[in-house]
Amino acid sequence: MAINVYFVRHGQTYFNLYHRMQGWSDSPLTEKGLADAARAGKALAKINFDYAFSSDLKRTVETAHELLANHPGTLKDATPDAAWREEFFGYFEGLNSDASSFTISRQYRTFEEMIVNYGVETTRNKIAATDPFEQAEDNETFWKRLEPGFQTLRKLPDGSNVLVVSHGMTIRSIGSRFGKGAEFTAQPQNGALTKLVLDQGGAHFAFYNQLQVPE
Repeated sequence: MAINVYFVRHGQTYFNLYHRMQGWSDSPLTEKGLADAARAGKALAKINFDYAFSSDLKRTVETAHELLANHPGTLKDATPDAAWREEFFGYFEGLNSDASSFTISRQYRTFEEMIVNYGVETTRNKIAATDPFEQAEDNETFWKRLEPGFQTLRKLPDGSNVLVVSHGMTIRSIGSRFGKGAEFTAQPQNGALTKLVLDQGGAHFAFYNQLQVPE
């Protein structure tokens, strides 16, 4: 059994451009964001998708629509699924990411420094622990939400090619769980492609954070 899952990070949004924490909050795709999605569709032209999913947030739904509009396959829209949402940042939603990282860590001045030093999972737990409203997702809550999405994928027919349009921290978290090395927790570029193969042995990456499908 093998399911080929092609994860794509959504196109650039205005919150991305302004370096704001964008979990369950949404902002529109920029012109570059629409171009990111179109480029991804063309990059994946040789892949015949049997199924397509996205998170249920507007930026991924729009990215999936634009991607598939620029893909030669017959699928034109993705099925929204909340399992593939971004991490929920609670109180920190919409705030400047660098300022938030210092508030949370008291020592690191960028979100990237936190992940390099703490790892994805501990960073998530620290965000949750610092949220004064106690609503940000900790690692256990995040994966409890995400697991049904993987269950859906594993129930698909053997050999299926699946598109999943998701988010930066979600893809990085999958990278941390199934990949080996810092390259699998690097921030995916907007519109970047990642291939994860689900098989009887578990899951492994064919590639991560690429703008084209490797030869």
